[in-house]
Amino acid sequence: MLTSPATQLRQGMEEHVRKTQEVLARTDYAAVGRLIEKLYEAYERRKRVFLFGNGGSAACASHFAEDLAKGILKDLNGQKRLRVLSLTDSVPFISALGNDCGYESIFREQLATHAEAGDIAIGISGSGNSPNVLKAMEWARQNGIYTVGLTGFNGGKLKGLVDLSIHYEVPDMEIAENAHLIVLHLVVGGLRRLVNR
Repeated sequence: MLTSPATQLRQGMEEHVRKTQEVLARTDYAAVGRLIEKLYEAYERRKRVFLFGNGGSAACASHFAEDLAKGILKDLNGQKRLRVLSLTDSVPFISALGNDCGYESIFREQLATHAEAGDIAIGISGSGNSPNVLKAMEWARQNGIYTVGLTGFNGGKLKGLVDLSIHYEVPDMEIAENAHLIVLHLVVGGLRRLVNR
């Protein structure tokens, strides 16, 4: 018996949710906790946090930066801020770097402009093999910046390159992005508790 289009649609949605739940059940809470602690240390020491990725991961980086800058605060009037910047957001700078230096340099060169030892660089890459993310992380490691990678699939080269890896073994970009967004919210919620205790 053939299933109706509505039934097939519902089954597809249920399968997506089921796969996401299975992946999230494997969350490395210890690694997420370490990221919260490092970000709180950056907050206390007035160090900067840089986020970057491509496509959906770029959108996640922008979302994460906004939440870290504003969403961790109880009072926007006078409360100290976490100094955070998404390197995906300056279209003029990205286009200039891509045109003059090559797309693989767009995050590395922004780090070279803004970052210093003791800062944090967070790269988000479903595959873990985005050349521009890898080049930025290599530069960060050579310059005393703490590196964090959020990955899916098998983690790619990024997983082994960073100081702290938060990895979801899943061969599906959409499910990996779902998991990364959950990590974002876990981190923001945890950091909010530390900042406002």
